[in-house]
Amino acid sequence: MSHPTEAVTTSTTTRRASTAPTPAPAADQNEAARLFSLSIVISGTRCLLTYIVFPWVLPVLGIAGGVGPAVGVVVGVVAIAFNLLSIRRWRASGHAWRVPLMTLNSIVIVFLLVLVAIDVSRLAS
Repeated sequence: MSHPTEAVTTSTTTRRASTAPTPAPAADQNEAARLFSLSIVISGTRCLLTYIVFPWVLPVLGIAGGVGPAVGVVVGVVAIAFNLLSIRRWRASGHAWRVPLMTLNSIVIVFLLVLVAIDVSRLAS
């Protein structure tokens, strides 16, 4: 006859092995928050470079007067990509603020698309 402890151990081991590991909701929310923060920082960096550093600071220093639109397009595309990743993460998370934050990401993407279009038109002319 087997010992009762062995039966419990076997039962517990079987139960653990049959459940598939799932990511913790808190980890998904933390990753979503990290991507949101990163996308906002990249968008802010793009605006800082495009509207302060390139048109004002660098020309005053006599450096890189006409590179603003080219850098704006590159940084804008990167910012849009990170905003899309952020939206994807928020959708997958169960965070209470996911809809407002996805909306904010979407608004930032619209603004970035307009700014990228402006930069492209400046490069074309």
